[in-house]
Amino acid sequence: MQTLDKVLYTAHATATGGRDGKAVSSDGILDIALARPAEMGGKGDGTNPEQLFAAGYSACFLGAMGFVAGQQKKGLPNGTQIAGDVSIGPIPNGFGIAVVLNITLPGLPREEAEALVHAAHQVCPYSNATRGNIAVTLNVV
Repeated sequence: MQTLDKVLYTAHATATGGRDGKAVSSDGILDIALARPAEMGGKGDGTNPEQLFAAGYSACFLGAMGFVAGQQKKGLPNGTQIAGDVSIGPIPNGFGIAVVLNITLPGLPREEAEALVHAAHQVCPYSNATRGNIAVTLNVV
């Protein structure tokens, strides 16, 4: 188990009603209705936890790439983006998730892009939290 040397920030949010409920951050900025996807028997008329995880992991990984690039005295190319996919399905003891991050680094040579992505995967908090627990696929597109 990893422990923090120092807490830089703590997010606070409360969920009620499960997959057909609501999630609210302590500052009220995030206030979102949750809905079960149609593929899982719901109406599919709202945000679900997998979408939130995909957005969070994508944003966090992009931040980690910026951190690594900054350490190398470089910047990220304009148009850099990450499209995250989070899948959910059964595993032997319940349900699990799998992540695919499709990373676009326009104009960056493939070898440099892959090296940056590899380095970011070592420092990204989401990557460190999920490593060895779920399948994470990183695609440089």
